[in-house]
Amino acid sequence: MYPLSWSEYSVTVKPDWLRVKAPQFERVGKVKETLRGLQLNTVCEEASCPNIGECFSKGTATFLIMGPTCTRACPYCDIDFEKKPQALDPTEPWRLADAVQQMGLNHVVITSVNRDDLEDGGASHFVHCIEEVRRVSPQTTIEVLIPDLCGDWEALETIVNAEPEVLNHNVETIPRLYRRVRPQADYSRSLQLLQRTRELAPWIYTKSGLMVGWDETEAEVKAVMDDLREVDCDIVTIGQYLQPTAKHLGVKQFVTPETFENWREYGESIGFLQVVSSPLTRSSYHAEQVQELMKHYPRSKD
Repeated sequence: MYPLSWSEYSVTVKPDWLRVKAPQFERVGKVKETLRGLQLNTVCEEASCPNIGECFSKGTATFLIMGPTCTRACPYCDIDFEKKPQALDPTEPWRLADAVQQMGLNHVVITSVNRDDLEDGGASHFVHCIEEVRRVSPQTTIEVLIPDLCGDWEALETIVNAEPEVLNHNVETIPRLYRRVRPQADYSRSLQLLQRTRELAPWIYTKSGLMVGWDETEAEVKAVMDDLREVDCDIVTIGQYLQPTAKHLGVKQFVTPETFENWREYGESIGFLQVVSSPLTRSSYHAEQVQELMKHYPRSKD
């Protein structure tokens, strides 16, 4: 899959601050039963998220649409890329909306694999999912975590016009590591996507995130935060990268909670409305907290 040299020097012994509490299995089982019954994928399961127990036990999940197979091969990600992507299922938006209703979600995160094989990158499918959730659960706020759409800004506008409350697109890492970590992506393109979203719909909250634990410096992480503020990004998440398997990109360092706290303070000082920075933070971890942000910093289309 990936060159073993990328994993040779991986740090494997996790520190105490990365221990995860055991989930409440009864609640976890109920969520899994709902997802299996509706034949839905979650990024929690497909990407081996360490917070799956906590989130499922609280009745939340990040839905992964357009199938479990990605058209890109990022060496940090545990989502499958070796199989042929599936044709889009027109019933998926209905099934997703049904799950949102059954789970009683106040806030839902909808993400997808990269679908570079589709003409619009899957933008229209995102819109169908947004519309169905709004139809059956109008009180639910919607966050979409989207791929870069290969820089197709008409496709981006299609999603923006559906008016999700939050549009999230992760830069994932510092520019210097892109060729190794995100070989099929482009740092400037990701920033441009966030900037164009702000220009198209100033009332939508924009969000991005990155992982740490390779060989980035504290200054490089702050520089990414500066870049995100330059495009008026509202929310940033920063979390520790954890190697999914021995075949994936290795961990060079476990960043201390104190460093994460320093980044949180710095992010707030330069104007982010919300900074979620901790070892176990993931892009959609505690995403429902954005509702409090909306109350404090309300925005209107008018």
